[in-house]
This record gives sequence, structure tokens and C-alpha cells, in this order.
Amino acid sequence: MTDNEFKAVFDKEGRLVLPKELVEEYGFIPGSEILIKPSTNRLQLRPPVTRLAKVYVEPTSHCNLECRTCIRHSWNEPTGEMSSSTFNRIVGGLRSFSRPPGVFFGGLGEPLAHPDIVDMVRQAKSLGCCVELITNGTLLDNSMSEQLIDAGLDLLWVSLDGATHESYRDVRLGAALPEVLSNLMELRRSRWKKHRPVGLDLMLQPQLGIVFVAMKRNISDLPAVFRLANQLGAIHFLVTNVQPYTTEMQEEILYSRALDDTIYASSPLLRVLDFPKMDVNPTTREALYEAMRGNHSLSISGGNFGERNNRCPFMEKGSLAIRWDGDISPCIALLHDHTSYLHGYERTVRRYAIGNVMEESVEEIWNQPDYVALRKRLQVFNFSPCTACGGCDYFKANEEDCIGSPFPACGGCLWAQGIIQCP
Repeated sequence: MTDNEFKAVFDKEGRLVLPKELVEEYGFIPGSEILIKPSTNRLQLRPPVTRLAKVYVEPTSHCNLECRTCIRHSWNEPTGEMSSSTFNRIVGGLRSFSRPPGVFFGGLGEPLAHPDIVDMVRQAKSLGCCVELITNGTLLDNSMSEQLIDAGLDLLWVSLDGATHESYRDVRLGAALPEVLSNLMELRRSRWKKHRPVGLDLMLQPQLGIVFVAMKRNISDLPAVFRLANQLGAIHFLVTNVQPYTTEMQEEILYSRALDDTIYASSPLLRVLDFPKMDVNPTTREALYEAMRGNHSLSISGGNFGERNNRCPFMEKGSLAIRWDGDISPCIALLHDHTSYLHGYERTVRRYAIGNVMEESVEEIWNQPDYVALRKRLQVFNFSPCTACGGCDYFKANEEDCIGSPFPACGGCLWAQGIIQCP
């Protein structure tokens, strides 16, 4: 067995007995249900909906930039920042879990704009879990870097959407690429100075990750951004598509065909083209491109491109999101009312709050019967296929859909189709 493989056994009654490490890691409690999906020569086990593994915390909805891609272009609500009493309720609530979930500071504002963000990281780290934070990098001066290192931050994500001053400024309005790169180089120096490890950046804390929002206007910069990430010591690199919150940004999407392209589908009714691992170079480039344009489902070395369809990533990773005012939502996308565009149509998303941490504990809200039922519904993803269809009256909002799914109806969610990604 390899380092990431475990051995399970069947007892005399034919029950599968999992190793203790997996039971604790994935929250397999007595009576919990898991979904099993047969695949070629393997079985996929989906984690139970009872496991809380990650909590997204929005410290503030304020931001110091006016990016083209921002949701602020489509909302009309006051901004705010999380109070110390609200955050203390979150930390206190998370302590009640036998295995505290990871904490991710993000949401729809700039976390480093919150005056108490370092103390928030320190308190979250006191839970004994992995703590992450995402930033645009403009407020990450040397003092902030050293404070985050001392606070125990495990992983810092930085949004980097261009490799030149011009292309970066074109997206991140009000920011300067040289300043951000200088800040990240100082972070790298500070990490080495604090830890002095014998090894590579993999051993340094916090680890560095780069997030790239891909659009027509910047996709040519992707290779150069990847090279920059290597120079900065980043060991994580996440590429996501843009969510168009304005009519202008509709012209920037790179997935106009991807939502209904057969290579990303997984159906017994489709032909399957099964490719082996192969060099990607000028010799194979044209053949590979043509193979990806055929009328078939594409699999490479046993991995099918359609496996990411109709999967809520927030439910799959066992997560929830907490707004700056303490409201708890199933995901980041449902934290705020907003409007976005798909297939040329305007679509209104109404925020969905299950409860507030000032009224109930995180554990009580997580275990609410209605919330558990929603997570089960998300796991089987029994919603109408709005992302592939779209245009009817039901498509205009997430209130309900054409098969009778109640609010929130998630059939139009781009995260569930692998189009939009969050760390």
C-alpha cells in the first residue's frame, strides 16, 4: 500500500470495517449514511453529510479594491465587519466538535482589511486545526506577514490575475502588481527567517497558494503567472473561471460550450474515448485538441472529465459559510443577495441563512433537521439542469425550479458543475 492507502476488512456479517484514522477523518459516526458510486474497477465512497470539516468565515465585506470581477457590481447592501463577540461565538462553538473543522478566512471582502484579523487567525489556530486566508495581497506588508506567521497561519492564498502591470491592473482596479509581488517576496523571506528549515518551501508556514480567475482578457497570462508562482515559492495553484456579475463580464467567460460539451459528460449513452497518459508537446498538441472536440465523453488514464458534474463542492468537503454578521449559509455563493448572468440571461440569487451564531451554536445549526435534509438533497443533487438549459421563468432566480425543488434551488450553480472553484 502507498502512504495514502488504507486497508479495510469485512466482518463475518459482511459489514465493512474502516480503519480508525478514516473514521475520525471523515466523520463516520454510527448510523451515518454514505453514498457509494461504482466506477471502472473501483468504488467511490462519498463522505457522510454529518461531517463538518471546514468553516468559511467572512471577517468583513469591505474591500480596498474595485475589481472587474467583484460581486459588488451586482448587489445593493451595506458592507460590515465581524464583531469580536460574533467571532468569539464562532470559536466557542467550534470547540465543541471532537475534531475541530478547518477555518478559512475569506468570503466577499478583503480579510486583511479587518483590524483584528491577526487575532482572529491566532484564536482559530488555538482550536488545533488548519487555518487558511485569502487576500488580494495589497495590504500584506512586512509587518502583516510577520504577524500572520507568528499567529500560526497554515496556508495563505493570494489572488493573482495577471503577469504584467498592465494586465493585472486591467482586472484588479486600484492595485499594482509590483507592490503585490514585492509583498510576496517579503513574505517568503520572513518565512525563511522565522523557520529556517532544512528543505523546500513545502516545509514553510504559511504555505503559499495562488488563485487565478481565468477570462478571455487574461488567459494568455496564465503560463507567466504560473512561473511567477514558482518564483514566489507557491506550492498550490488554483485556476477558476469568472462568474459574470455584469453584462460586460459575460463576454469574458471561457465556458460557453463547456456546460454542455460531451467531453465533460458522464453517461452510459455516450461513447467514451479513453486516453492514456501522454506527452503534451507540439507533436501531440493537434491530435489531443481534435480528440477533445469529438462527440464523446473523455477519460484520461481512467479519470473521467464528467465526474465533477452535479457535485456541490461545499457539501462534498463538509463545509459551511459564516457571514460577517454571524448568519450561517451552506456556501459562499448564498451569503449575499446578488445577480449574475448565464446563457445571456440575468439570474437573481437570494441569500439563504440557516441560523445565526448569536442565537444558536454552530453545532446546533449544523445539526438542524432542515439543514441536514438540504445537505442530503445536495449530495444526490436532485435539481433541474438549469446550467445546461436556462431561459425559462424558473431560471431567473434560485427560488424554485421546474421539478418542484424548494428554495434554495441549486440547479443553476456553476460551482456544482466544476466551472467556478474556491480554495
